[in-house]
Amino acid sequence: MINKKVTVKGKEKDTEKIRKSEIEKIRKMLLLQKDELIKKTQDTMRDESEFDKDDLPDEIDHASFEYNQSLTLRLRDREQYLLNKIIKALKMIDEGTYGICESCGDDIDVKRLLARPVATLCIKCKEEQEKREKIQEG
Repeated sequence: MINKKVTVKGKEKDTEKIRKSEIEKIRKMLLLQKDELIKKTQDTMRDESEFDKDDLPDEIDHASFEYNQSLTLRLRDREQYLLNKIIKALKMIDEGTYGICESCGDDIDVKRLLARPVATLCIKCKEEQEKREKIQEG
């Protein structure tokens, strides 16, 4: 079990007693997901570099190509965002702060971390964040 003192939100506390096997399982999940995202991005970039849009015969094909390219770029932005969250989670594991809510400093439930390894907020704080976002959207 991991039990380390850390300072969160100005308070010193013991981290949740997460089993080392659970942390290693999460680390492996994150590393696998990271590798898959990097490979997918490399494949997409290779495919795009091999395609010449001047080979398209008409305007409809050009429009379709432009739409697909736009969609690919949006997906790549989302993948980059997720990749950054994965890298952050791996760093937190290394630092011993993984599993601590960034908002309130409480422990994040292990079941939540196993389901969403990049989670940085406990369920309560995540729900409050989503409520605030909903109100702001009006």
